[in-house]
Order: sequence, then C-alpha cells, then structure tokens
Amino acid sequence: MLVVQAILPIFGLIVLGYLLGWRQWLSGESAAGLANITFKLFMPTLLFAGIAKAPLADGLSPLLLLAYYLPVLLVFGLVNLVAHRRRGAPTPLGLAAAFSNNVLVGIPLVTSLMGPAGLVYVFAILVFHSLTLFSLHSVYAALGGQERVDGRALLKNLANPMIIGLLLGALLNLSGLLVPQPLWRMVEWLAQAALPCALIVLGVSLSRYRLRPSRGVLGLAMAKLLLFPALVWWLSGLLPGLGEAARSVLVLLAACPSGVNVLAFAKTPEDTRSVSSAVFLSTLLAALTLPLWMLLVI
Repeated sequence: MLVVQAILPIFGLIVLGYLLGWRQWLSGESAAGLANITFKLFMPTLLFAGIAKAPLADGLSPLLLLAYYLPVLLVFGLVNLVAHRRRGAPTPLGLAAAFSNNVLVGIPLVTSLMGPAGLVYVFAILVFHSLTLFSLHSVYAALGGQERVDGRALLKNLANPMIIGLLLGALLNLSGLLVPQPLWRMVEWLAQAALPCALIVLGVSLSRYRLRPSRGVLGLAMAKLLLFPALVWWLSGLLPGLGEAARSVLVLLAACPSGVNVLAFAKTPEDTRSVSSAVFLSTLLAALTLPLWMLLVI
C-alpha cells in the first residue's frame, strides 16, 4: 500500500503535465516559464532546505559514491560498446542508459517513501551526477569521434542553481547558524512548490516527444530500468558499512527513467529519435518497474 501511495501522485502529476502539453492548455512560452522558475528557484530552494538540516556525515561516505558510480561506469561502457559496434561512431545511448532523472523523479520518490531524511543520500549523488556523466560522455565522444572536450561547458555544470542551492544549504548546515523563523517559513513554502511543478514540467516535456518503439530502444530502456539498478543493488549489498536506508535510496535513484538532459548530446537525427524514444519509453515503463524495486528495498 505504501508503494501505491508513493507512486500514484508522482505519475499522476506527470500524466497531468502530459495532458496540459498535449492539449496545449499550457503554451510553449508558459511551459518554458514554469520550467525556468522550477529549476532556478523552487528546486534549488528544496535542495537548500533539505541539506541545511540533514545529517551530512551520513551522505559523505565514499562507499555511497562507489556503490552508485561504479555501476554507472559499467552500464555506460557496456551500452556504448554495443552501440559503437553497430553504428561505428560515438552515440549518447550509453549516457541515456546511465543518466537517471534523479531531480524530477528521484527526489519526489525518495521524499514520498522516506521523508526528508532520505534526501541526504540524494544530495551526495546529485553533487557529482551531471558533472561526472557529462564529462565521461564528452571524453568518450572526443576519443571515439571528431569532437573536442569542452571544459568550459563542463564547469558550467557546477554553476547551475541546483548545485548552488546544495552548496549554500551545506554551508548553513556546517555553520550552525539559525535562520529566523519567518524567513525559514518562506523557504519552506517555496520548497513545497518544487515537486508538483517539477513533475508537471516533466510531463509537458514528454508531450513534445514521439515514441518510436524498436528493439534497440526497448533494450536501452531495460538497461536503464533493470540492469543499472540491479548492479547498484548487488554492489551496495557487498560493501560493508553502507546502511539499508542508503542502499534503498541508491537503488531507487538508479531505477529512475532516463533524464531528458541527455537529448542535448544527440548530434544526429537518428540519435535524437533514439534518445527521445528511450526517455519517453523508460518514463512510461518506470510506472511498472519502480514499484517492483520499491517492494525490494523498502
């Protein structure tokens, strides 16, 4: 029952966002404005508020990062090996299989199941998530093709509002300073808008993509939704000193669908079709696979 209560509001809001975009009840300009305020204000405020009161020592374990990012490397390498052999050139398919939608789906999921206490593990993964995976893909694309690594673009990943929100929240946490209650109440109100707005934005963005199912796209979705979380579950169970709460969060993050950010790395029409279909299909199938992972780890 807990699984149903956690998953229904998440995918219900995604479907609502999809309907708003599909029926064009939310114009392109309005959707862009909602996305901007969500990712530049609401989500950074949520991350700031969460980490400001979180037990930081629990989320700074090297084992936590190893349990998540070693499977990232394995999935990224395996999918790219297969895709490169078939196409003869670098593709973003490995990135699509290893890059989870941890912000739009992961944070609401963990919050619903475990409350704010579970977010400390999400924060530890988010700090390195985009920078690690985007850097990894950029190096792969440069070595396997004609692209060059854009160091300036990679560094910009550290300057996005959500990372700034995380860092400011960590500084407040470490400082021990107390925020005046009226100001903190305003922070909490802004944070409460983050999750519903983020899920609606995801649904609206999905309404712009067309699902072009194929064996390759289905295989990519299965690698993201089944192989990746299975590796995280297996490895996190082997590592000593990693608590059950941390393990549960890591598996749930790995089991999230592919993030829409991967589309920025699609350089050809074929890659765009494959990645957009994988994002759409993995989000659709996650409504079935996520409850199974939730039953396993909760």
